[in-house]
Amino acid sequence: MNPIRIAKSWISYRRTLTELASLSNQTLSDIGVNRYEIRNIASRAFR
Repeated sequence: MNPIRIAKSWISYRRTLTELASLSNQTLSDIGVNRYEIRNIASRAFR
């Protein structure tokens, strides 16, 4: 992987992590996500 692609993936990971973490527990529940799953979901953006 080239450095630009790594940087873009990292930015996407951080954005996803931040956005999901900012949601309320009720909203996360509505979309079928638990708080402990946020990092795993965000890590998919880094792959």
